[in-house]
This record gives sequence, structure tokens and C-alpha cells, in this order.
Amino acid sequence: MASVTSLASTVDERIADALSAALPEAGSADPLLRRSDRADFQANGILALAKQLKGNPRELATRVVSALTAADAAAGSAGSDRTVPAVIKDIEVSGPGFLNITVTDRAIVETLAARAADSRLGVPYAEQPGTTVIDYAQPNVAKEMHVGHLRSAVIGAAMVEILEFTGEKVIRRHHIGDWGTQFGMLIQYLIEHPHELDHRTGSGAPTGADGAGADTSVDGETAMSNLNRLYKASRALFDSDEEFKARSRDRVVALQAGDEETRAFWQRFVDESKIYFYSVFDKLDMEIHDADVVGESGYNHMLEETCRILEETGVAVRSEGALCVFFEDVKGPDGNQVPLIVKKSNGGYGYAATDLSAIRDRVLSLDATTLLYVVDARQSLHFKMVFETARRAGWLNDRVHAVQLAFGTVLGKDGKPFKTREGETVRLVDLLDEAVDRATAVVREKAEKSGLSEREITENGWHVGIGAVKYADLSTSAVRDYKFDLDQMVSLNGDTSVYLQYAYARIKSILRKAGGTRPAARPELALAPAERALGLHVDEFGEVLAEVATSYEPHKLAAYLYQLASHFTTFYDQCPVLKAQTPAQVENRLFLCDLTARTLQQGLALLGIRSPERL
Repeated sequence: MASVTSLASTVDERIADALSAALPEAGSADPLLRRSDRADFQANGILALAKQLKGNPRELATRVVSALTAADAAAGSAGSDRTVPAVIKDIEVSGPGFLNITVTDRAIVETLAARAADSRLGVPYAEQPGTTVIDYAQPNVAKEMHVGHLRSAVIGAAMVEILEFTGEKVIRRHHIGDWGTQFGMLIQYLIEHPHELDHRTGSGAPTGADGAGADTSVDGETAMSNLNRLYKASRALFDSDEEFKARSRDRVVALQAGDEETRAFWQRFVDESKIYFYSVFDKLDMEIHDADVVGESGYNHMLEETCRILEETGVAVRSEGALCVFFEDVKGPDGNQVPLIVKKSNGGYGYAATDLSAIRDRVLSLDATTLLYVVDARQSLHFKMVFETARRAGWLNDRVHAVQLAFGTVLGKDGKPFKTREGETVRLVDLLDEAVDRATAVVREKAEKSGLSEREITENGWHVGIGAVKYADLSTSAVRDYKFDLDQMVSLNGDTSVYLQYAYARIKSILRKAGGTRPAARPELALAPAERALGLHVDEFGEVLAEVATSYEPHKLAAYLYQLASHFTTFYDQCPVLKAQTPAQVENRLFLCDLTARTLQQGLALLGIRSPERL
């Protein structure tokens, strides 16, 4: 496998060389190359250079063109043995010193042929990959997952795939909420009603009553139903019975002290919740591995040492009995500094102690170079203070940095936070089920024409429905809120995953109909405008991925794929494939189809979206 230099990089290098040759006093100037509507590329760097050199930009641009032409002529003097293949077909000076550059058709096809020969489509690995620990998909034990849990899971899973594809070592961490005072109430109730989380076997005998863990053969909905029933019953008793409330508070102390019986019952809640979590993630077509689930409880043994280090180094100070970290730029409405409370005045630990201990563990034990937190934007101030505290303590430094990939809120069609008609938070499973139902209806409507079986309709309905939910999230800049509109999400038109999936399926249909005619690159052929536009866009795939992996902006990959499908639609409308004028042209257009399909499939897979071959 070998990476392929994109046409943009090749042209950029040629222009940079010409700049150095024509204007040696400019040093290594950046051509500022970008795609253009007037030509294939436009170089805008000469304007800034002219200001620097106090020269006329058009005159400088003309000198650069002459240098480039001379270099091409010298490279071609050896005839067919030229050492530098012709890439630039035409270059002209435009406006106040812009360079409009058109590349050759041959260069486009040859570059694409090199991509097609590589299983990675010629996408290079990152030059200096590191180790990223990504914290995402963080549900709470004994609580139902709702629409608010969607974005962290979807965005995080996409970033895992993208980073791994670029060569980064990625360690997943699901920081589930599995600790806190509410467990005293739940555990005490379960101790007094020991069969409340039992599962029934085929013989009617209960399982899991010994507190050693739940029967994982039960389905997620049943597990959540058990937890909901127990939570409501324990809450009702806690609110009405002072003696039970006192026993519950004592149970919290026992849990925090590591009492074996209490921990065993706590573990039952964790196990039961995991059955439910994993069923939801499975519905989302996401893999969650048990080893990657390290909740708040996983850092309990580190909390005291974390506090001791912060206090001994002076990073944290005592204030009104609490251990706090203060910041000059974080102040309340009264003008006083608002601290990060690491340890409360009553000796209890807050989220800050756990988050700081997690940073220590991920840096010291996992040797992370990047800590990526996919967390709601509303927690930005908390993480800003946590990261700064970790920096002051030396856990974050020039070698290790932390980033919050903050995301906005999922809104209803009315632009308000997504709720049910009764004003309740929308259950995530209900949302996903409805998306699959809607998508299945769309697939079924098209099934008669495509000849899909009932099994294929059901399977594709799931792929399309879940893909629609993911794409709607990922095609929006993470930090922005977005409206959850299923009608739009499963539409065949517009910027939806369904549009992309149908483009892919259409290409696979063309390739099947081609029979024995195989795709083959034909560099000697002239390309139609739609072929050129499609080919140039396919060639940008690696550069887009590199940018997305660096900036943590998966919406840019979604935008690229939508544009790719749009370019293909134009190509399909304007350039007959199987009825092209010559056999060579048929092969070349099949080649463009095949490489487009592979690029679409790979890009969608990185977003966690499937590409059915028949729709």
C-alpha cells in the first residue's frame, strides 16, 4: 500500500518551485492554492508576496508563469523519457495577479488509477501518529438513555474510525455514571427486596438472586424495565420512610468504604445496565467493548492521591474547608472568582476529582498524547477549568494536550429542546425505532422496482434509518444545535445519508449491468466536464480526511461525501456509461463509477453508516 500525492499537492509544489525560481528573494512562499470555479485551481499567494516585495502583482505573476513554463519545457526535453510528467495543461494570469491553473485530463486519470490500485484509496497515514484516548458515549447506570445521549455516541464513534484510519492509536473510554449517593437508595432497596432484579428462566426459576451478576441473555428493554421499576419503588420508599432513608445513607458510606456485600449488589446494577446499554448501542450499529467501559468508579482509588498532589504542589488550596482551584478569568455575577471544587468541605469528592484522576490515569498509564472529550458544550467551563488544573499540575504539557469536542443540543422541529408531547425527554430507543420504521417505508416503496426481498427490505430499512440519524447529526457542525426532523432525514433528495446510499446503490447497479466489461482507466481519453469535476473531487478524499482528523470536524467529511454524490449525479445525467461512444470510454466511465463507489463506501463507513448494494 502506498499513498498517492493528490493533484492539488502536485500543483502546489510546482507553483512553489516556480515562485522560488522566479522570485528567489521571496524565500519559500506559500502559493495559497485552492479549488476554483474558473479553472481547476487558483493560486492567490502572489498578492501577499507583491505587498512584501513592493512589486506589481500581475508582473510578478507573469514571471512565475514563465518560470513554470521553462521548468516544464526542460522536464520534457527528454521526449517520452521525461522525468516530470505533464500535470499542468494551462495557466493564466487573472485579475490582480491570480493564477488560474488547469490540469491535464491524463494527470487526472493517472492519479485516480494510482488511488484505485490501493486498498486505502491512496490515503496516506499521518506523519506523526500518536495515542488518542477518546471519551465518548457516557450513559448512566440505572438510568434510561435519552436523545441527549445520541450526539456523544455518534460523533465519538465517527472520530474513532477516522483517527484509526489515519494511523492514530485510539483507546476508547466510556466514562459511565456508575457512582454517587443515589446508589445507596437503590442498593438498600435491593437488599431488602432481593428478587427485584431477578430474570426468569424457561422453567420459571429466577436467576441472578445471589448478587453475583445478571443473566446477560435477557434483552435490553427487559433490563431497563427492571431498573425503572426498582428505581420508582425505591424512590417512593425513600421519600416516605425516614428509617429507610437513614439506612440508604448508611449504605452509601458502606459502598464508598468498599463493603463486599454492598459492592456485590452495586455490581448487579452495573451488569443490568450494561445489558441495556449494549442493546441500544447495538441498535445504533456501534461496537462497545466491556474493557473500554471505565466509569467514575474506576478512578475511586486515585482520588485521595490526586487531591494530595494538587494540595502539596499548591495547585489547589483550602477555602472554607473545601479543596479548590481558582482562576483569574472565571468569576461569578458578584465579581468573585468561582473555583473548581476538587474535594468538598464534608470530605466528599466531586466530578472534578474524578475527571482529574482520569487524566492522570490516561496520561501515566495509557501513555496518551491527546485526550479527546466528546462532551456537551454546556460543560465547557468545567472542562476548561479541569484542563487548566491538569496543566498546572504538569499532567498536560507540550507533549500531551486535551481537547473538548463540544456538541450542541438536539432540537425538535419547533426549534426547542426535543421533548415528547407530554413534555418528557425522548427515549433514545423510541427515536431509533421510529427512524427505522420511516426508512423501511421508503425502502419498501422503491422495492418493487429494485426487486428486493422482504429480508432485504427489513435489513436495508435498518441501515437507512440508523444511517439517517447518524448523518443528520454528523452533517451539522458539532458545536451547533440541530433540528431532529425524520421527514427530512429519510428524504431521497437533499443532503441526507439516503441520497448518498442511493448514489452508491445506483453505481453498484451500473457495474452489475456492465456484465463482462470491466472498469479500466484510460488516460489517453479526453474527459467531459462532468468527468473532470467528479475525478478532481474524488482526488480530494485524503486531504479532507487529514483535515477532519486534525480539526475533529466530522461534518466536513459528510459535506465532502454529499458533494461527491452530487458530482456523480451530474456525471450520470450528462455522461452515458454503458452506452458511451467507444468501448474504451465505457471502461473509463466504469472506472470512474467504481472508484466513486469505493470512496463513498469508505467515507460512509468512517461515519458509521452502511452502504447497501441494492436499494
